[in-house]
Amino acid sequence: MSFRLALTLLLSLVARSAQASPALPTPEFAPAPPPVRVLLVTTLGEITLELDAAAAPKTVENFLAYARDGHYNGTVFHRVIPGLLVQAGAFTPDLQQKPSRAPVPHEGGNGLSNRRGTVAAARDRGVLDSATSQFFFNLADNPKLDQTAPGDPYTAGYAVFGRVLQGLEVIDRIAAVPTGAEGPFAAWVPVVPVVIERVQVLDPLPASPAPAEEAAPVAEDAATP
Repeated sequence: MSFRLALTLLLSLVARSAQASPALPTPEFAPAPPPVRVLLVTTLGEITLELDAAAAPKTVENFLAYARDGHYNGTVFHRVIPGLLVQAGAFTPDLQQKPSRAPVPHEGGNGLSNRRGTVAAARDRGVLDSATSQFFFNLADNPKLDQTAPGDPYTAGYAVFGRVLQGLEVIDRIAAVPTGAEGPFAAWVPVVPVVIERVQVLDPLPASPAPAEEAAPVAEDAATP
């Protein structure tokens, strides 16, 4: 058999093999859930949040469940530590604690840091999976509240699940309210209650229009400077 004939047969076999091989399926990726916006109407102003369901799905779902059933309506900011955080989500103005659901799994270490203007799930410092209805806003960048090592409740940090879109000045206004001992708390309770009057889950933002196709560049006239 001549070399040319052998090469022709080999190429023919390769072509047939390529035609017979099924095409590999295109991998499918589930789209990330869109951010959710929530409005908090307080006695000191309105706060709009953007919740990150991609980074903290269980924490966001938990917060939305409390919001939708009206749990947060009529609760107060019961813990205000200037320069650190303001906390809410569980107590009435007379500091009676409202019933809560079962705690959610801890979602710290999700890539979101406790930076100024973020919202995180409050939990028992010594119990990892203990977050229920309470949440706090970071008044400053608080890297010490981030996870440094998973598994240990004292190093697992606090799960950030969103950020303030509008109303950061309201958070600062809450932080400026004088505090003291009140009810079951030895300190940090606003002497004038700051009440969350209403929490409303907002409609999703409209999708951004697809970018228009760029027109082909027009050749410049050689005489144009």
